[in-house]
Amino acid sequence: MLRASVREVSTALKEGHVTPTELCQRCLALIKSTKFLNAYITVVEETALKQAEESEKRYRTGQPLGVLDGIPIAVKDNFSTAGIETTCASEMLKGYIPPYSATVVQKLLDQGAVLLGKTNLDEFAMGSGSTDGVFGPVRNPWSYSRQYKEKSVPKSHPEDEDSNWVIAGGSSGGSAAAVSSFTCFAALGSDTGGSTRNPAAHCGVVGLKPTYGLISRHGLIPLVNSMDVPGILTRCVDDAAVVLGSLAGHDPKDSTTIQDNFKLFELPNLIDVSKLSIGIPKEYHAPGLSSEILALWSKAADLFKNAGANVIEVSLPHTHYSIVCYHVLCTAEVASNMARFDGLEYGHRSDMNKSTESMYAATRREGFNDVVRGRILSGNYFLLKQNYENYFVKAQKVRRLIANDFMKVFRSGVDILLTPTTLSDAVPYIEFIKEDNRTRSAQDDILTQAANMAGLPAISVPTALSERGLPIGLQFIGRSFQEKQLLTVARWFEKQVKFPMIELEEVKRHDHGVFQHQKSASFS
Repeated sequence: MLRASVREVSTALKEGHVTPTELCQRCLALIKSTKFLNAYITVVEETALKQAEESEKRYRTGQPLGVLDGIPIAVKDNFSTAGIETTCASEMLKGYIPPYSATVVQKLLDQGAVLLGKTNLDEFAMGSGSTDGVFGPVRNPWSYSRQYKEKSVPKSHPEDEDSNWVIAGGSSGGSAAAVSSFTCFAALGSDTGGSTRNPAAHCGVVGLKPTYGLISRHGLIPLVNSMDVPGILTRCVDDAAVVLGSLAGHDPKDSTTIQDNFKLFELPNLIDVSKLSIGIPKEYHAPGLSSEILALWSKAADLFKNAGANVIEVSLPHTHYSIVCYHVLCTAEVASNMARFDGLEYGHRSDMNKSTESMYAATRREGFNDVVRGRILSGNYFLLKQNYENYFVKAQKVRRLIANDFMKVFRSGVDILLTPTTLSDAVPYIEFIKEDNRTRSAQDDILTQAANMAGLPAISVPTALSERGLPIGLQFIGRSFQEKQLLTVARWFEKQVKFPMIELEEVKRHDHGVFQHQKSASFS
């Protein structure tokens, strides 16, 4: 049952094969047995069981609220949740309990979804490994899979097995790990420069970053207002479409959301690929791209070509400047957003009481880690009067050029862009921490952040296992507000590649349900 899709579970709930309470209990039990993954910061067992009981009553009377009624979900711990601690994995917000829920969280609850808990992340979502939060790093569930153990662990000494675990990616690593390990059916992440798609690729799940403005940011603790988007993590593309349908649309509390009503859609089972034009951006053949991913990318392009699609090489000439541009704009907005954490209204407050200024300084020194403080310093430097024109304004101009590159390609007739999501498969934690956060983020965001700067929808789809038995994902980028087309193409691709399901001993012990799907690997 835990391996089934959202629609399958919804059907099983309606037909009485399982109850929301039973489903919730199985997920909670699995969360406990996979605690070593460190995917969750807070688990709200009592609240979840109450929500499951309410859902059960609705099913008994034949009045479920929708497809998501009774479905266990998780939420990244940078979304406000009324009455539930929201920490951003930082000392600064330890103990902070918001008085309201983020719009996306409330929409899920209004649809009857069962909230299991809040997931781990890099502090204030600044990172690409989910290793820099105050609650410790997230472990990738694939580190403990049969596939990885058979190919990688035997090469090392048995006593080194525990140090051989790989990162989950970031900054939404907790949400990706939660979905990948079957502890929930869907999870919310946030995506500023790839923070949903990166961990999705590393954890073998689907990661959707919708068009900027399609989903409300109200209640998402901001990192970069002009790029932040709530992301969706699921185990299949259709599940992502289901969740998107319940979240999208105008929110009067977020002026950046679309004014038009969002039209609900279901993905078609059949698609005529021959009518599609797939663009392959040559600039995404980036330095450091592994030969394995390059070969997989080429094979995916051939898959579309053989199905009759028009596959053409395209150019996004300003891509080379995008990561530098992103760094300037990101840190500038971070510096502005982090100014609210002063120890006066909420969150951590230092005991230093010599003066207001000393209290401010001590609070921020104690509350933020080195990564956050470093980005604040960089951002304030770029925003200095003497630097503003040379850095921030120039970066905004380059951002416009990057967005124009995408517009030109799509106006030329290209429907979807196909790119890698990451430069390689997930690296061992002991290797990852040898480089500092900023260096790692610059490397890991290089293939994903341009879509954020252009405000375009993008999705990472798990494609194959690497030689080490770890997931590799490929990315599809679509036109603004054309999520239906993007998800339809992604779903077609998903069906062709038949990505193998993770094999975890912990899941086998807890999953004795109706559905026991096991896909076979055919695309590698």
